[in-house]
Amino acid sequence: MRGEECSDPLINPSDEIRSDYVYRDRTNNDEVEGCFCSEGFIEEGKKQLGLAVPLVAVSILQYCLQVISVMFVGHLGELPLSSASMATSFASVTGFSVLLGMGSALETLCGQAYGAKQYHMLGVYTQRAIFILLALTIPLAFIWYQTTFILVTLGQDHDISAGAGDYNRWMIPGLFAYGVLQCLVRLLQAQNNVVPMMITSGITVIFHVFMCWLFLFKFGLGNRGAALANAVSYWINMLLLALYVKFSQSCAKTFTGFSREAFSDVLGFMRLAIPSAIMICFEYWSFEMVVLLSGLLPNPRLETSVLSISLNTCWMVYMISVGLGGAVSTRVSNELGAGNPQRARLAVCVAAVIATSEGLIVGTTTILVRRLWGKLYSNEDEVIEYVAKIMPLLALSDFLDGFQCVLSVINLGAFYVVGIPCAVLLAFFFHVGGMGLWIGIICGLCVQAVALVIINLCTNWDEQVMKAVGRVQETEALQ
Repeated sequence: MRGEECSDPLINPSDEIRSDYVYRDRTNNDEVEGCFCSEGFIEEGKKQLGLAVPLVAVSILQYCLQVISVMFVGHLGELPLSSASMATSFASVTGFSVLLGMGSALETLCGQAYGAKQYHMLGVYTQRAIFILLALTIPLAFIWYQTTFILVTLGQDHDISAGAGDYNRWMIPGLFAYGVLQCLVRLLQAQNNVVPMMITSGITVIFHVFMCWLFLFKFGLGNRGAALANAVSYWINMLLLALYVKFSQSCAKTFTGFSREAFSDVLGFMRLAIPSAIMICFEYWSFEMVVLLSGLLPNPRLETSVLSISLNTCWMVYMISVGLGGAVSTRVSNELGAGNPQRARLAVCVAAVIATSEGLIVGTTTILVRRLWGKLYSNEDEVIEYVAKIMPLLALSDFLDGFQCVLSVINLGAFYVVGIPCAVLLAFFFHVGGMGLWIGIICGLCVQAVALVIINLCTNWDEQVMKAVGRVQETEALQ
């Protein structure tokens, strides 16, 4: 588990910071065996589910903003649906996934700091991440502004590209709020304080549905109304959460106000954030590339509409795995920061069992609702029938993707050496169409799942906890 240098005025430098934990965890065989007994397994499962259920709700509610907008636009016609879908995919590739990946570095940093009782550093890390992500948002916003030009250059249909560009321009203000929101979510997540996030996200979704109806049908803004509703909703969610962090007593120790330390060790943060962003972006891009490739198939409006519906469905289900992954990341970071390698290993084992169970349930549900799901997005019989046909493939990909989300990532080889080439071969050379694109993604997921299981089985948890403890001791010695 990676981390970064940190300081903490709340811990007495004269203490032997975490060495006693490491020693006890290595030498007390009874404690080690107790971790992996049925009682220890169940106890860890309760901790993860107690943290994961609100995180899952938060992830789904936040992603629902984009899904709801596309659903509203879909009832305006096939061209508006394909344009909004293409815009959403492009926005995810060039904006949302980048900020999400950079912000994910806080799961490790804040989680380890909280486990080591370095509460002040949570606020410092969060402020540092906010400054960096806001700076990064400026070039990303410029890319969004050029959406139409970029899509046309890539060979996409001109009408779809024009609509997508218009959509993303109106959504640019929301990109700034989205970056800050990801940082605040990680701050609270590291403290196991997730209920406020669920409440604020729920309030935002309610407002979002109203704004979509108002902007699209009352003000007649069409695609622009859906994009504007997205932007406003991200700002509402971010401001509600920021107010909670500012005034809640539960954050009094972890967010003590502005700190100049936030501007120090920026490179240290980037060393962790950039690999995190690359890991997440490689997977997000591989899925979103399916929608971009669908625009090159015959009948691009139909293929883009159906593949985007499939992708929206896949990402919404994926948010369940994101919540589970966030829970296990927090648990592992907390235990490593506290010097407990065996408990960190137990957390990963429990997470794998939970992810497998979740995948089976979600996959079964996806198949059962396959003939109803398309009606939520479109009134076109052709679209509804195509969605029903591709849903079984979604069920399989949801299962595999959820499993790997909990166990970390190895995306470059799995998706770009296996997944995407298989997708292109099946879709364009064997003429399987949009379903061929999705089968290619499943091939990549299979390779990824096998590789991740092997990597996690070979992880030396004693070595990982010594690295985490060493970082804490090193920074304490510098104070």
